Amino acid sequence: MGLLDGKVALITGGSRGIGAALVQAFAKEGAKVAFTYRSSAAAADALIEATDGELKAYQSDASDHAAAEELIKTVVADFGGLHVLINNAGVTRDTLMLRMSEDHWDTVMSNNLKSVFNLSKYALRPLMKSGGGSIINMSSIVGVQGNAGQANYAASKAGIIGFSKSVAKEMGSRNIRVNVIAPGFIQTDMTDELSEQVRDSYMSNIPLKRFGQAEEIAGACIFLASDLGTYVNGQVLAVDGGLS
Repeated sequence: MGLLDGKVALITGGSRGIGAALVQAFAKEGAKVAFTYRSSAAAADALIEATDGELKAYQSDASDHAAAEELIKTVVADFGGLHVLINNAGVTRDTLMLRMSEDHWDTVMSNNLKSVFNLSKYALRPLMKSGGGSIINMSSIVGVQGNAGQANYAASKAGIIGFSKSVAKEMGSRNIRVNVIAPGFIQTDMTDELSEQVRDSYMSNIPLKRFGQAEEIAGACIFLASDLGTYVNGQVLAVDGGLS
């Protein structure tokens, strides 16, 4: 038996990187998995083909309020309920503050923070109907300690933390737990593009002396989504190799 048998999980931004690792790990633990992608239908189809279990992909923009409402309704209709929501989708528009445009700011805040509000709002009633559940919001170590050139990204990720702690207090009595994962440097397509010199510089500050793997983020999410984490609520779990 898997740790997530009988649970329906919705994962945003699930077609690649950390999201794809989440989809595969949750399916392996027995969850029925709905996941979203924005543009790459081919990547979503390939992920379904490579993963055993009951999965379905949805093209959706979580920053669009109406689209988020429709997505939740569709997933609940397709799977018969909802037990876990992971708000993983996000973007970056990195630049120094002196050069940051209003569009740089608005795009990041909409995709990273407003999207979390949109989906969480419409997931609450299905979660209550299921008798409770788990919302896991993907922040970043940058949202905890900041980073030069990422004021917009850091603000959005810090906002996720405050949002999550507040909703955790509101919904705890309904057996809905809201927690945050704050990844550090994780091995993804984005970090693969860094020069060896930059990678070495980052790793020198990480006590474990390596980047994390997407599967290690997935393991933390499984803990928070499963019955192993039923008394964890309103917390920020840093998965960063000791960086913070």
